[in-house]
Parts: sequence; C-alpha cells; structure tokens
Amino acid sequence: MEPFSLLIVDDEQEFVITLGKRLQKRGVLCAGVFSGAEALARVTNQEFDVVLLDMRLPDMDGNQVLREIKQIRPDLPVIILSGHASTTAGREGLRNGAHDYLMKPVDFESLFEKLQSAMEKATLAAVNE
Repeated sequence: MEPFSLLIVDDEQEFVITLGKRLQKRGVLCAGVFSGAEALARVTNQEFDVVLLDMRLPDMDGNQVLREIKQIRPDLPVIILSGHASTTAGREGLRNGAHDYLMKPVDFESLFEKLQSAMEKATLAAVNE
C-alpha cells in the first residue's frame, strides 16, 4: 500500500505525538492538531487521506467537527475515537458520515487496520469516479 497522510485530532498532546511516531514508522505521514478549529483549518488548507478524530475537544464537539469536515470534503474518510464507555457518540458519528469508530484505549494494530481500510475505500472511490 502507498503511504498515506493522516490528520490526528485529539486534545491529548502526548497521545497525538506518540501515535504519530508509531504510525510514521509504518510509513504514514502524520500531522496532529489539538482542537476542532485547528482541524477544520487544516482540512480546508491541506490534503489529507484520512482523519482520526477524537469526540471530546476543548472547543467543539467531535460530531460538529465531523459534520463540518464532511461539508468541506465529503469524500474524506474520518475515523472517530471515543474515550467514553458509551457508544452513543460513535453511532452518531457513523450517521454523520464517519467511516468507523474506535474506543480508547485503542489497540494499535486495530487502529492501523482501520486506517488502511479507510484509505483503501477512499482510493477505490477515487478510481471509480
């Protein structure tokens, strides 16, 4: 699989840095932001292949960010991360167009597989256009 670019959106800076380093070792080009507003600015001004989006951000609800990302780039796969025991936010995210969702703490291999799946789906959609 070709390398792909990922935007990690999470208010836990250590999580973003650690995950980014691990994914870069697998050939993923990572950028990290820590708020919904930063995420929307990056998606507007830069091309990413996949977004990994936390549901709890300091400035915006994750589903609000998801809806706005889908207005900017409807084809951009977004995978939701939720640290809450409830799956309500994840289900709402799927209704709002998320590719998938994972619960924190997340297993790295499962996360990597979901990222690859999202990238493959996006690649197939682009080829079929």
